Amino acid sequence: MAMDLVKDARKRQLIAAHRGVQGGNIPGNTIAAFDAALMQGADLLEMDITRSLDGTLYVFHPGMEHVYLKSEKRIDGMYDSEIAEQRFYNVDGTKTQYRVNRLDEVLSHLKGKCYINLDKYWEHVAPIMEVVRRAGVMDQIVAKAPFSETVIREVEQFAPDINFMLMLYEKDEWSDWMLKRNLHYVGAEVIFKSDASEFATGKYIKSMHDKGLLVWANAIVYNYKTILAGGHNDDVSLSHSPELGWGWLLDHGYDIIQTDWPLALQMFKSGRG
Repeated sequence: MAMDLVKDARKRQLIAAHRGVQGGNIPGNTIAAFDAALMQGADLLEMDITRSLDGTLYVFHPGMEHVYLKSEKRIDGMYDSEIAEQRFYNVDGTKTQYRVNRLDEVLSHLKGKCYINLDKYWEHVAPIMEVVRRAGVMDQIVAKAPFSETVIREVEQFAPDINFMLMLYEKDEWSDWMLKRNLHYVGAEVIFKSDASEFATGKYIKSMHDKGLLVWANAIVYNYKTILAGGHNDDVSLSHSPELGWGWLLDHGYDIIQTDWPLALQMFKSGRG
């Protein structure tokens, strides 16, 4: 049976795990991290995509090689043979047994298990869709991109049937326009600095729901100086008050909440009934 993102998210707010769950010896953006996230109740897995000099797609956050692989050379500057020799390092800076996974093997492993958000999708639309279609996971994919007419045209050409969301900053000028395009527009990832933003209001979220669209909010903190959801984030939820963090996002009606702590968010949701 085909998966239906909009129906599922409107039925119950979905938990998106940022790069799976990383911790201890398990690095993010690996099959082990994705399995850990599913075990902890994630509905959707976010992963980053990059491409080698051979044209092979890998699951890795480009530009973070010096952190996770202790390499000053980027994946997109390596050949497949070089990437095969790379190993992730854990939170203590110790080399692990985990290698950089190809996108095709990750998609094959996750087939039928969950929704999959491919970050950096807009950089390789056509080749990513070739891998997605070979894997037969079209209904599981959630693709997102900042607004770009070039990218929109690529999505219309190569992925008109894939769940697609715009990444919007502080205001929404494009959703009505997107609904007229030849693609499967399902909503927006909204990024806002304060509760004064239109994205922080029930009115905006209701207007999106009235159009049959979803709203995605980010509780993650990848840089404490960069505010993604008005400060209602994982750090606040875990160290101060989950009601001011996750609770605020749930109560405002965001359909998908991205977190680095899916188990804690799942437990909080369950505890609230």
